[in-house]
Amino acid sequence: MNRHLRALAPCRAFPAAPPPALLLPLLLAPAIFPGSTAVRAQEPATRVVILGTGTPIADPDRYGPSVAVVVGEESYLVDAGAGVVRRAAAAARNGIPALAASNLKRVFITHLHTDHTVGLPDLMFTPWQNGRAAPVEVYGPPGTLRMTTNIEEAWVEDIHMRLFGLEGRSAHNYRAETREIEAGTVYDDGTVRVDAIPVDHTTWPIAFGYRFVTPDRTIVISGDARPSPSLVEACNGCDVLVHEVYSRDFFDRHRNQTYHAAAHTSTAEVAALAMEARPGLLVLYHQLYRSATDEDLIREVREAGYTGRVVSAADLDVY
Repeated sequence: MNRHLRALAPCRAFPAAPPPALLLPLLLAPAIFPGSTAVRAQEPATRVVILGTGTPIADPDRYGPSVAVVVGEESYLVDAGAGVVRRAAAAARNGIPALAASNLKRVFITHLHTDHTVGLPDLMFTPWQNGRAAPVEVYGPPGTLRMTTNIEEAWVEDIHMRLFGLEGRSAHNYRAETREIEAGTVYDDGTVRVDAIPVDHTTWPIAFGYRFVTPDRTIVISGDARPSPSLVEACNGCDVLVHEVYSRDFFDRHRNQTYHAAAHTSTAEVAALAMEARPGLLVLYHQLYRSATDEDLIREVREAGYTGRVVSAADLDVY
């Protein structure tokens, strides 16, 4: 996020030299140049990292859906799509150490579709093998506990060999401390509060989006959802709204229009939703393109009347 320094107006006359007692602090004060630490300190402490924008379509350029909210040295994941730990490791290599494998401590699951959860075994086991100091915290709708319990059972031979074989691991930090949640505040560590937002997603009885309230930003992430008034209410002028989308062209050409109308949000619908929600930045993710491009998605949003800031995200984008 760029910050620009305002140029000082030229002085009409040289001012008198300051007294010696005032001169020393001026000499010792750090110079501020574009890109310096002093300038970067003005940037938000909270960052939104798009780990994966993919769908069930096996696109090698777009890993499974997952978004990280990073506040200082802590990371908070939403969903665990395919390749989540390696995408997080790539973000760590790009300068966000809170996303190193050993630091992946918590995840908030929107719903139990496979493309949003197939990375859960990766998130449970790989950080354990990379030195995570505690079990991973998993928050999600009813059915999440059954999923994480069965993941542990499915990998029981691996767990046994790592604990009692030559690897000699002692900590049981492969485990998932799972909390099945209802709508409302589901997490608060004194720095970050997380609210689960009920959304409509086809015939799933319970699906969530999430709102993160941090010291400097409010971020809303839709998960999979058709247009949901609850997301408008949750954002209400939020700093960043990360919302799924499908191209109008995709809908017009797809054979299963009934499903997509009940499960997802079109470019025209996300434009209408954003006009009510008024985010500082609208980030499109989990994009269903068909033959459309990122530029087409933004054009379609603009044609539907939205004039605010909008981007179509790629994996590893940071906002």
